[in-house]
Amino acid sequence: MITEKHDFAFLDTYPLKRLGPVEKLLFFDIETTGFSGDYSRLYLIGCVFFQDGSWRLAQWFADTPESEGQILKTFIRFTKNFSVLVHFNGDRFDIPFLQKRCQAWDLSWDLSSLSSVDIYKRIQPYRKILGLDSLKQKSVEAFLGISRRDQYSGGELIQVYKDYLTTRDGSLYNLLMLHNREDLEGMPLILPILIYPDFLEGDFSLDSQRLLPRFLELALKSPLCVPADIGWHTSRASFEIRGPVLHASIPVLEGTLKHFYPDYKDYYYLIYEDMAVHKSVGEYVERSARKRATAKTCYARQTSLFIPQPPGLWSPFFQKEYEDPAQYVQYCPQLFEDSRKLETYVSWLLKDR
Repeated sequence: MITEKHDFAFLDTYPLKRLGPVEKLLFFDIETTGFSGDYSRLYLIGCVFFQDGSWRLAQWFADTPESEGQILKTFIRFTKNFSVLVHFNGDRFDIPFLQKRCQAWDLSWDLSSLSSVDIYKRIQPYRKILGLDSLKQKSVEAFLGISRRDQYSGGELIQVYKDYLTTRDGSLYNLLMLHNREDLEGMPLILPILIYPDFLEGDFSLDSQRLLPRFLELALKSPLCVPADIGWHTSRASFEIRGPVLHASIPVLEGTLKHFYPDYKDYYYLIYEDMAVHKSVGEYVERSARKRATAKTCYARQTSLFIPQPPGLWSPFFQKEYEDPAQYVQYCPQLFEDSRKLETYVSWLLKDR
């Protein structure tokens, strides 16, 4: 086993306290000879951590196939000093792979005291919003304007490692270590990508609202500021994030909608007025001009400006027809004075991805 340790320049790009206590964070990445822990081997583990007031980078390299067990033992002992593992796609690949290799070497790795922060999993629901072609680490780096010297993928380096075991060529060793080191160096650099899910899942305050002929524009302030502006469209609204502000453009429906009363058996439907009234009032209407209301005819009509809403947020709510699942509320600026309802409304808008 070959061990390398270096000082590490950790750039302040993201509030690490959102992940956990700084001294308890362990960033890690592994390199393997394949995708299955049952049939492939581990040949390199790299870590970044905060120790004695500074950031450090450590790498453990299996210079022989037999030293795989040694780097596993070293890593297992090392993780006991930390409580949060930070990684990129480690929940799906790195951690299960390590567990498989531990089983192969009859080693026990207790994960019960470790929590996991998977950058890949955290941003996966927002891939379309971010406009990412893929969720590979290099794609995220490109989105954030990060460049790297290493041009190889982990898969391409499998043969490089096999060649190293045969030739002991130092240039091949350097290439393998560089790839892992740049993955580790890139991990802190891509942490700003986490600002997007933090931003979209966080709290907003209403900065302004503006009613246009066909749209309602809401400007919603966040305590966070995104590293790069983005925009996207859904069936419910159009969005832009510019700095600390989320701009939502919501379609406004101008016309006549129906509010359906729940207890239709207590109502008459007035044929000529095309509306329902309570029986206590309808009793005074000519029998020929009224009939018993049904669920579909027990409504009052309202002509106004409406915006879509989640089920039951504001009352009364309106529909185009009884069986139409879409609900609307009559627009007025006071709708958003209740901060809790504003939060619910914005969350509902954003969930349509």
